[in-house]
Amino acid sequence: MAYTNFKHYNLVEYGFESRFELFLLQDGEKKITEKVFTGMSNTSDFILLKEDHTLGNLLSEHLKQMQHVLMAGYKIAHPNVPEVMIRIQTDGTTTPRDALIEACKTLITSYNHLGREFQKEFALRQYADQGAQAGDGVNGGGAGY
Repeated sequence: MAYTNFKHYNLVEYGFESRFELFLLQDGEKKITEKVFTGMSNTSDFILLKEDHTLGNLLSEHLKQMQHVLMAGYKIAHPNVPEVMIRIQTDGTTTPRDALIEACKTLITSYNHLGREFQKEFALRQYADQGAQAGDGVNGGGAGY
């Protein structure tokens, strides 16, 4: 089997940004901008800079589950441009901006709860593992009582 000798190139030398810098906002850049979409009532487009499918899909799916949201979807214009456009249409009882804020607050609450539950379970697992290791030492390895 033949092996290929891969060369590692410094992409910055060739004019490409570091992958990490694709997700950092530059000075003066706004994370989210709203553009009212005049083609439909109660509709706005939100441009999220330095984001990808992860946040676009997560937000649009949660927005679709909200009572006053009629339509929510996202698109990425080009895979090399870290920018997500989310379009939200509401029934008029709330604004698209308020719907987006509410979806973000709900997701933050959910992920905070998930983080706390994970930390609790992780600590319990470490405690149980320490108890099992201490028991193995007392019983001579736990085999052959």
